[in-house]
Amino acid sequence: MKAVIMAGGFGKRLARFYSDRPKPMIEICGRPVLEYQIENLRDSGITDIIIVVHHMRNHIMNYFGDGSLLGVNITYYEEESPLGTAGALFRIREKLSEDFLLINGDLIFSIDFQKMIDFHKSNNALATLFVHPNSHPYDSELVASNGNGVVTDWFKNDGHGNYKNCVNAGIHILSKEVLYAHHSEEKLNLRSDVIEPILDTGRVYAYHSAEYVKDMGTSDRLRHVTADVENGIVFAKRADRKQKAIFLDRDGTINKYKGYITSPKQLELISGAAEAIKKINRSGYLAIVITNQPSIAMGRMSFAVLDEIHAKLDTLLGEEGAYIDALYFCPHHPDKGFEGERAELKIKCDCRKPSGGMIKKAAEDFNIDLSKSFMVGDSERDVLAAIDAGCTPIFLTGSDNALNVPHTRKYKKLSDFIKDEID
Repeated sequence: MKAVIMAGGFGKRLARFYSDRPKPMIEICGRPVLEYQIENLRDSGITDIIIVVHHMRNHIMNYFGDGSLLGVNITYYEEESPLGTAGALFRIREKLSEDFLLINGDLIFSIDFQKMIDFHKSNNALATLFVHPNSHPYDSELVASNGNGVVTDWFKNDGHGNYKNCVNAGIHILSKEVLYAHHSEEKLNLRSDVIEPILDTGRVYAYHSAEYVKDMGTSDRLRHVTADVENGIVFAKRADRKQKAIFLDRDGTINKYKGYITSPKQLELISGAAEAIKKINRSGYLAIVITNQPSIAMGRMSFAVLDEIHAKLDTLLGEEGAYIDALYFCPHHPDKGFEGERAELKIKCDCRKPSGGMIKKAAEDFNIDLSKSFMVGDSERDVLAAIDAGCTPIFLTGSDNALNVPHTRKYKKLSDFIKDEID
């Protein structure tokens, strides 16, 4: 599979700091961003690369040449005038005889590309978008998808209403078929001109991953990315490497405990919880929520309402620069006799805490080393689930909770544990 890297942009937000070079040539730990990208592609077996250049193109072309020094084959397409985020693709489509990777040139990432390629092929997708939560969803392009991963919308967040923190990361796989819907002389936007017109085919997919992908397009983001490279976080987050996680109960750990929450209006973050999760995000740990939601089985709430509640959770965390990498919930309840209950969900299951089933499933999905991971919660169920799964239990005592279980560390609230473990 070939890769196309879009490296022709002006990088206006960083231009006043780096006016002597294009954005993909800004150095992190002594090497340009583009070099990290090429090395990750090469190490994934992708060695045929086309780089689209425009602004200060000679800096890129002179540095990389034909790519032989890096063990790849590089060719260039030189835009004489900017063609948008997709226009160049239609100028080079004769060079793209099969599906190809399309990558923004301002990203630092560490990705197992073969896993993404296998996902794309298994779904016979026209397009696959790499999606993930990020620390600034309020100014990002968000992707909505259904339970099968089919993308239903891709839109710029307007700051109104609640939303799932699911962001297009700037890495895509496109079928060559999409390159014959436009004339090659057009200036085109990837989202509005290429992807949105084919959403109704049902063949645009969201590839969810917790692997490291961050843009370095502002001074703050560049500073954080640089620190992550220096600390080894970037390369440790690849899917084929063992991960570590901090699993989090929801009610009483992240948001205030109010009994059964059955409406987004009831959800309110505990003071300090978002800041604690932001520290998890920056630490190299995954932040994964593990929550029982028996109200669904009891008939008190629908799956759709639960989605709205979790969208509010994403929104509130995102407003403070925090995010969760994944959320697992159990909709079951073993006891019968509730008015309006859903009989098919009134079962004894392996996922409901105190079973460690949800933690084990997350460990399988994200390649997590449970012996190096924690489960944080405010109930005995959380502690027993941690023990069952094989991770370290952290019990939040709150103001009056009491629990005596051996080998359980105790803190008053999540932020206290994070301060002790990470700060």
